[in-house]
Amino acid sequence: MKQLLFALLLPVIFCCSITAQDKVYTDSIKKFQQKYVQEHEVVKGKNKKLFRFFPVNKKYLVNCTFEAIKDTIGFIMKTSGSINKKHYRYGKLYFTINGTQQQLTIYQSDKLMNTPEYADYLFVPFTDATTGNQTYGSGRYLDLRLGDINNNAVLLDFNKCYNPYCAYTSGYNCPIPPKENHLAVEIKAGEKVFPGHLH
Repeated sequence: MKQLLFALLLPVIFCCSITAQDKVYTDSIKKFQQKYVQEHEVVKGKNKKLFRFFPVNKKYLVNCTFEAIKDTIGFIMKTSGSINKKHYRYGKLYFTINGTQQQLTIYQSDKLMNTPEYADYLFVPFTDATTGNQTYGSGRYLDLRLGDINNNAVLLDFNKCYNPYCAYTSGYNCPIPPKENHLAVEIKAGEKVFPGHLH
């Protein structure tokens, strides 16, 4: 009888456990977004109310396989302004999302590599099927650190992707995601297009 009761209760316990984990994750992303809005260097005051985000969705927390790239030459990444920026290809991320295999290139900024505070900073700019519609027309960004790569694996969280400063106002040289970082699928996660333009 006890075994039968336990067998009946197990799915309920498991379900509740998953729900609790999902809530913890959702709350952590909302706190991340709140901090992002509060500390934003370009959008200030009442304009902070204009930030918009997709609902938190754990399916956009994806496990990726990492493949290193030995790039000793680098390339010039175009920007929205007159100053282009040199980057190196650091590696490739392979993952599946919406049932489709995808890949993104990770970059390392030549300038930041020589800045002690940001020497381990990695950059993942991308566009997707929402770009220019629900999200900013030039693409969005994700940040990683060298320590985020463990045993050739990376946990990539699109719920943390954000807009470049150029999404809000002019005068910045925002890197434009290379074509190799266009995702054919929709990434309905992270920051949406900003309604309006700051002056």
